[in-house]
Amino acid sequence: MTASLHLTDVSRTHEGAPTPVFTGLELHVASGAAIAILGPSGSGKTTILRLIAGLDTPDTGDIRINGASVLARPPEQRGIAMLAQRPRLFPHMSVLDNVAFGPLMTGAPRREARRQAEQYLDLVQLPGLARRRPSTLSGGQQQRVALARALAASPAVLLLDEPFSALDPSLRADMHQLLLELRALLQPTIVLVTHDHQEAVLLADTIAVLIDGQLQQQGTARQLYEQPASITVSRFLGCLNEIPGKLVSGCHVSALGHFPVPQAEHMPDGPATLVIRQEAVRLVDPTSTAATVIGWVERMVSLGARSLVEVATTTGPLFAEAPPGQIFGSGDMVGMVFPTEQCVLLPDPVMCRGVRGSALLAGRRSNPGSRSRHLAPESTWAER
Repeated sequence: MTASLHLTDVSRTHEGAPTPVFTGLELHVASGAAIAILGPSGSGKTTILRLIAGLDTPDTGDIRINGASVLARPPEQRGIAMLAQRPRLFPHMSVLDNVAFGPLMTGAPRREARRQAEQYLDLVQLPGLARRRPSTLSGGQQQRVALARALAASPAVLLLDEPFSALDPSLRADMHQLLLELRALLQPTIVLVTHDHQEAVLLADTIAVLIDGQLQQQGTARQLYEQPASITVSRFLGCLNEIPGKLVSGCHVSALGHFPVPQAEHMPDGPATLVIRQEAVRLVDPTSTAATVIGWVERMVSLGARSLVEVATTTGPLFAEAPPGQIFGSGDMVGMVFPTEQCVLLPDPVMCRGVRGSALLAGRRSNPGSRSRHLAPESTWAER
């Protein structure tokens, strides 16, 4: 139940569409590995799964499983199983026969197919529900049955199309844990489509960021978060701090002054944007010599155990996450420490720091001199 998967120079344009979904797509998944395709709605994530499964055909390029092209094979001969957001179980069949359907389709005798189905129901922790009908199960139970059915088909590649997004948080966490346990036991090759950053980090070995039909970056979660390839990737992964400026002799020069960045010694002088994730920024007493910049607290919003703090500075609003117990009031002066090893320089041309701020804060302008407090709706923060 494992195979390598390679998409090479794949392009697809839907009939009647003015622009292609994507062109020249390259995607490589090692045998037994799990990759998450992360991107906003409409970016082409599900189209990739449909192409792999044989439910759609690429205009150009090749799709290979274990080194062999599968373009000429019908869906049922590709060794692919897909788990979607809705379980799509057969309502007239028992739970056991739903799971046995896969082995039956691959030629197993009915007795053997049911024996295998019982084993997979045990794996998904539903051993006592074999004789029930799907309509009598909860949503979480139905999705476990659908997962068991997909695995019972012994697929070379398991495709997951946002399969847990309709579940409530506790059930979603249970399914995540179950999938991790099944990965350790069965080592299937998995392609997961999701728009949930945390789900991608938890379930996948590598993440491919797909935005506007372009594969922006592929790597581990750490690589994407700590070394984004572009402003586009940095923004999509939730980085709030962008400081426009220019690179001069190994220093980033901006409204913050001259800020040395180790990475800069390998980059040519010119326009560059300094980005640093809000989780990496420390808040200190404004008199501290460690402070990179000093500003005024505009507001503090709870993220649960931690809080997101917005600080008005001479370069515009900047953000930090405060640990439990660190509390500030509106108007308090604070120092912000940017660890140099957490800073990334990106040469992408950007209009200004306000571009990012307007996207998140509904066009709010911040003036540290006047301590402006034109606040965005709380929902803006909840969505982060």
